[in-house]
Amino acid sequence: MTVPMSPPHGMVATTQRSATDAGLEMLQAGGTAADAVVAAAAALAVTEPMMTGLGGDCFALHYEGAPGRLTALNGSGRAPARLTADLVRSRGVTEMASAGALTVTVPGACAGWCDLLARHGRLSIARVLEPAIRLAEDGFVVAPWAAVAWANAPAVQRLLAAPGRGRSLLVDGKAPRQGDTFRNPPLARALRTIAAGGRDAFYRGDIADAIVATVRGAGGVIEAADLTTHASTWDEPIATEYRGHRIWECPPNGQGLVALLALDILEGFDLRALDPLGPERLHLLTEALRLAFADARAFLGDPRQTSVPVEALLSKEYAATRRALIHPARALRDVPHGEPRGRSDTVYLCAVDAEGNACSFINSNFAWFGSGLVPGAGDADPGWGFCLQNRGASFVLVPGHPDVVAPGKRPYHTIIPGMVTRADGSLYGPFGVMGGFMQPQGHVQVITALLDDGATPQAALDRPRLCVQARPPASVWPERGSAVDLHLEHGIAPAAVTALEAMGHRVLGDVAGGERLLFGRGQVIRRAPDGSLEGGSDPRGDG
Repeated sequence: MTVPMSPPHGMVATTQRSATDAGLEMLQAGGTAADAVVAAAAALAVTEPMMTGLGGDCFALHYEGAPGRLTALNGSGRAPARLTADLVRSRGVTEMASAGALTVTVPGACAGWCDLLARHGRLSIARVLEPAIRLAEDGFVVAPWAAVAWANAPAVQRLLAAPGRGRSLLVDGKAPRQGDTFRNPPLARALRTIAAGGRDAFYRGDIADAIVATVRGAGGVIEAADLTTHASTWDEPIATEYRGHRIWECPPNGQGLVALLALDILEGFDLRALDPLGPERLHLLTEALRLAFADARAFLGDPRQTSVPVEALLSKEYAATRRALIHPARALRDVPHGEPRGRSDTVYLCAVDAEGNACSFINSNFAWFGSGLVPGAGDADPGWGFCLQNRGASFVLVPGHPDVVAPGKRPYHTIIPGMVTRADGSLYGPFGVMGGFMQPQGHVQVITALLDDGATPQAALDRPRLCVQARPPASVWPERGSAVDLHLEHGIAPAAVTALEAMGHRVLGDVAGGERLLFGRGQVIRRAPDGSLEGGSDPRGDG
């Protein structure tokens, strides 16, 4: 539902009402948009533990209202110092596993929360974590979409159910059902520990010891020094111009670059003249995304360990060369990467406060329940109530590849917050869509709905989506030559499906019900020039 609000109020948009309430509580207490998003993210770590939590990573874009300045926080972790491609291959595998101990990178979320508050917040970490602690101790009613996500991770649930500490995330070894009241006392204990001791209470001491013991006990190589030396980074955001607005993303190692590349390609087409759900526009969106993903696969990695030609990739001249590859009525059989000259499962949430500050924030375990490992001292230990991420699954083992696994390296990261400003630099609003490699695709589809079609935030999120996705066994990448499926959500007409198939797309249409989580869940807040706010929350979630 779209909810317009006028100044001096703020707004918070999340996937769960209890998380939204946590953010609003911070605004009412005199906090900023940064305080609100961290409180909401912590609450979501309780109510959607399969998606997010202390064992994951985070990214943020922050818009400071008075000077109109944007900053980007990279709260992603790095590979352990002992994790090398040779070590992984010595285990008898040829590509990174999708879960397990070798996929665990250093969890960056806790440091990211603390660093965002230190620079842009007004409240203490103890105050900001209060709502999440209440939820974990007192319990909450499991919402419909959360129950679907909880129940649809059976393989990981077996990992969780085996050790005693994993049972804190289940009920009698099973996912809680819609309407159940769920409590997580071990997570409450972890949050209280952080509230009392800040980031050091996570990266040193009992929690850190449990992380190291659990990962190493499962065959991983993380060490205490990997945790104690972890640090977030503040980066300059990257952006492109689209329809008189500036679209902002975090720079690599995140995949926000994919969304900007696709928008640059689409800028040269008159999308306004095309039916938003007609085959002609869906074809252009699909081809632009395929080209953008091909470039990401070739060039994207940790910029501190590999050269990523962001400026060249985002030049309008380069976009024109990529756009020229698109045939208006025929799908590309193979999608090569370009040659630029010169030299990325989840929760997304956002907030705008009364002073015009905005924060676009995303926090993730990667896969549902991440690696499936819950930190604790042993199988009989109740543990700390959260899963460790599996971000290392995005690394590759190909020598010389920009995303090859290496010590201290950040992997290609799927989670991306977005922000839009107007031509005069004023805030249009934060936005984002969750869901692995669906995220840049969701960004593109939401932005074109907002800026090409003039849709409201809620209408932009309600619109049926497409998802370009590789067929197995194409590893984690959504593009491998011509072997690509085009998933279409329920609500796109059969005639459009037929036309897309005639163009050469392999279409899997009419995805409905719980499978709609494939298309991500998003939030948007739009700030009008007079300061009034209009928000939307995705119908594919519980927000």
